[in-house]
Amino acid sequence: MAIVKVIEIMATSEKSFEDATKNALKEAGKTVKNIKSIYVKDMNGKVENNEIVSYGVTTKVSFVVSH
Repeated sequence: MAIVKVIEIMATSEKSFEDATKNALKEAGKTVKNIKSIYVKDMNGKVENNEIVSYGVTTKVSFVVSH
């Protein structure tokens, strides 16, 4: 039986929500092995002068810790 762990990662980007999600996965991948999925739980944006200047996501990253 595989054991799957889920961690929550927050990340930002000045480009897009998609890029922020990729940043979350990239950072998680630096220390976590066997990543199987990523789920975007929440999205938000920072606004200045009626323009979005930063995109943020809260993600859940799932990975296998044993078989």
